[in-house]
Amino acid sequence: MWHMLWPVLIVVCANTIYHTCAKFTPHQINPFASLSVTYLIALVLSLILFYCSSSEKSILQEAGKANWASYILGASIVFLEFGFLCVYRAGWPTSSASLVCNMIVSCLLLVIGVLAYKEVISPKQMAGIAACIAGLFLINQK
Repeated sequence: MWHMLWPVLIVVCANTIYHTCAKFTPHQINPFASLSVTYLIALVLSLILFYCSSSEKSILQEAGKANWASYILGASIVFLEFGFLCVYRAGWPTSSASLVCNMIVSCLLLVIGVLAYKEVISPKQMAGIAACIAGLFLINQK
């Protein structure tokens, strides 16, 4: 059970910190300058964690094992973070911005799972999609 729980706890804690920090990023800074600082810290931390967790001591050798997904993931993360900086700068509250985005992403991933990976949608999942759509409607009502 713990092997399934600890990664979720990391995601929840990191995502909470992420959105709090994104909301407080100064409006005066160019978002890409802010992201450059963010990724400099991420690079340094990633290198430290690589050398602490790997018996392989060549980062270049390990990086050579990356495929196209690593490159696309890197680009998507930049646009994800840029998007959230813009969402918060546009005035979205932290209480609903992530919720709205994640509900839309969840519905899209469910459709992608069915179309691309032949996953089956259960009646409970259909009810969940309906609840997400209703939630999106309710959250955006003034």
